[in-house]
Amino acid sequence: MSPRRIGIMLKTIREDKGLTQTVLAKKAKVSQPYIAKLEAGAKANPSLTALRRIAKALGVPITKLLG
Repeated sequence: MSPRRIGIMLKTIREDKGLTQTVLAKKAKVSQPYIAKLEAGAKANPSLTALRRIAKALGVPITKLLG
C-alpha cells in the first residue's frame, strides 16, 4: 500500500465525516501535522498503532484506510 493511497483514503473519509484535521487528530490522539503528512503521502511508514487510532476515530475498520 503506497503512502499516497493511504493519504487519499484518509482525506476522503475524513471529509465525508465532516471532520477537520485538527478534530481528527484530537480524537485519534495524534498530532495534526501527523494527519497532514499522512494525507499528503509524505509519511512513508505510518505506525500501525496510529492507523488503528485514526480508523477508530473515524469509525471505520483499518482495512478501509488501507484499501
